[in-house]
Amino acid sequence: MKFSSLHRVQSEPGVHRRACVRHVGNISDTQFEHEHAEVLGVGVSAIDLEVSLELADRWIAAGKPGYVCVTGVHGVMEAQRDPEMRRILNGAAINLPDGMPMTWLGRLRGFKHMDRIFGPDFMAAMCNVSMARGYRNFFYGGQPGVAELLSETLQRRFPGLQVVGTYTPPFKALTLEEAEGFLVQVAQAKPHIVWVGLSTPKQEKFMAEFVDRLHVPMLVGVGAAFDYHTGRIRDCPGWVKRAGLQWLHRLAQDPKRLWKRYLRNNPAFVWRLIRPW
Repeated sequence: MKFSSLHRVQSEPGVHRRACVRHVGNISDTQFEHEHAEVLGVGVSAIDLEVSLELADRWIAAGKPGYVCVTGVHGVMEAQRDPEMRRILNGAAINLPDGMPMTWLGRLRGFKHMDRIFGPDFMAAMCNVSMARGYRNFFYGGQPGVAELLSETLQRRFPGLQVVGTYTPPFKALTLEEAEGFLVQVAQAKPHIVWVGLSTPKQEKFMAEFVDRLHVPMLVGVGAAFDYHTGRIRDCPGWVKRAGLQWLHRLAQDPKRLWKRYLRNNPAFVWRLIRPW
């Protein structure tokens, strides 16, 4: 797989535009610099899928630990209620813009190249990168059996993809013994990427806690991507995504679990945006 040279995302003057160019993680090399659109105090990477793959590839090749968040309205609103969550999102190597609201806001602030990066799409694209580079993948999360099914599904879809382990955590914080067992398993498997399939904010807090203990180049919190790729959640047509209505499609599939999230977060997000005006 060929990559074009990584470019700094160019921005143009715009109304209500705020952004920062910053060093990410503990690495200060300019090859990892990229611009961020600030959304309610959260710096969302002002990039598209192509640039995200180039950044991730370079980060993994550098071999130093970092984590990637996939952030939409839900993550931004969690950060409003929890300062620790905001710190974690702003400390990500890459904070992918998930959902059209992030894209719309970024473009309003002058980042014309910024585009939504759906977690399952990033995961699939990185599988192609992994095949080209020989990167080893590890799957952490999901309900019992899902990580194993994901491994089988992706290896069928991407022949030659290296999957070196899976781990299904309990529905609670890991005990000291469980954490040690997980660390040993990862140390023996030596993955380049650990895919974390938990819900937000659980996955982000897990990555922040374990990133320096695992000594893995990249942890990626992809939420429901495990369920999308194994067919447990149905994807929606592209036009639904571009219209910003994917949340409604998700809600229709799992209203009992998701109705509080969407009915609380979506109006609150809009209100926080317009309140200063």
